Amino acid sequence: MKTLLILGGGTGGTIIANKMVKQLDAAAWKIIVVDKQETHYYQPGYLFIPFGIYQGKDVIQPLRKYLPSGVTLINSDIEKIEPSLNKVILTSNQQEIPYDYLVIATGSHLAPEETPGLLGDGWHKNIFDFYTYEGAMALHDFLSNWKGGRMVINIAEMPIKCPVAPLEFAFLADWYFHKRGMRDKVQLIYSTPLPGAFTKPRSAALLGDILLKKNIKIEPDFAISEVDSLKNTISSYDGREISYDLLITIPVNKGAEVIERSGMGDELNFVPTDKHTLRAQKWENVFVIGDAANVPASKAGSVAHFMADVLVDNLLLQMKGHPLEPKFDGHANCYIESGFNKGILIDFNYDVEPLPGEFPLPILGPFSLLKESYINHMGKLSFRWMYWNLLLKGRFMPVTNHMSMLGKRK
Repeated sequence: MKTLLILGGGTGGTIIANKMVKQLDAAAWKIIVVDKQETHYYQPGYLFIPFGIYQGKDVIQPLRKYLPSGVTLINSDIEKIEPSLNKVILTSNQQEIPYDYLVIATGSHLAPEETPGLLGDGWHKNIFDFYTYEGAMALHDFLSNWKGGRMVINIAEMPIKCPVAPLEFAFLADWYFHKRGMRDKVQLIYSTPLPGAFTKPRSAALLGDILLKKNIKIEPDFAISEVDSLKNTISSYDGREISYDLLITIPVNKGAEVIERSGMGDELNFVPTDKHTLRAQKWENVFVIGDAANVPASKAGSVAHFMADVLVDNLLLQMKGHPLEPKFDGHANCYIESGFNKGILIDFNYDVEPLPGEFPLPILGPFSLLKESYINHMGKLSFRWMYWNLLLKGRFMPVTNHMSMLGKRK
């Protein structure tokens, strides 16, 4: 019997397991998913927890619930991958799992230790992240009693999971403090290593003044060098210093540590991957999905979803000894929650920047591209239902894997 081994039970790994169980003969194949967690987290929901829009229970479900009965789940961390020997060693009892084909879906994680001082005395006192369940929950408790001051939202470096989430946080903070009648008591500063909040020309032209309208000051090209939690300041390599009363950090994001231990990754532990076929560059029987790959696509759940069908098709072609098809175009589709029951939708890929228009159909929409609307806000909120009930289970989603130019205006 042959083995398809999937490392990681997050978005990408769970989708692949659900799709491949329908493609492989159960009498000839074992499908195994390895993940150290027994719980599956809806990570896009972390954004809403600090502001009381979601509660903790809204973003967690048992992982086993979303894997079909024909898939074996092993709860363990991974000690090492040995791709030259086609095997994986688990930390639990040093168990070895040989495989015929491997899908790496180990995601990415925060590495706050990469920024000097970030994990100092201020951590979870007046320094918080919202990219983890624990961070989002702790920040909710803090904000509910905060009396105001200078809130700095800082992105340490790119790439990060869901690149629009820090902007969404800034917009929701503006709404949240208005709702509490204390917006005049809060200064909002958005600090980014990029040259602006929106770096693509059409996005910048259409949305570039949205921070100004919301009275959110932007500090561009800010490459953070250290945090001083005694002075409540962050510094950049070019000598600038920003003071804060409350620091919302988006720390350095890195790939899984097992990728580093296994010698399979780049300097940030992301696996070098063919950006069109999604096969690992060095190993013919290894494929990579989602945040674990070093492809120049957005690290977001929608991208893992769009990757999945391409990866499944190419995995099946590889199993049959056929040439792979370079079909993944870097498609990403993101709702940007902008506060006050409005949202913005962007749709883009490797070669085409976000453009204005309607989505998914010309004229009819119903969603507007690069424009605030209530229906975009509802699209963002409805995605949670689609995630649990359609996307994770590998069912039909009404969005094509390849980016369509229908409804877009150049």
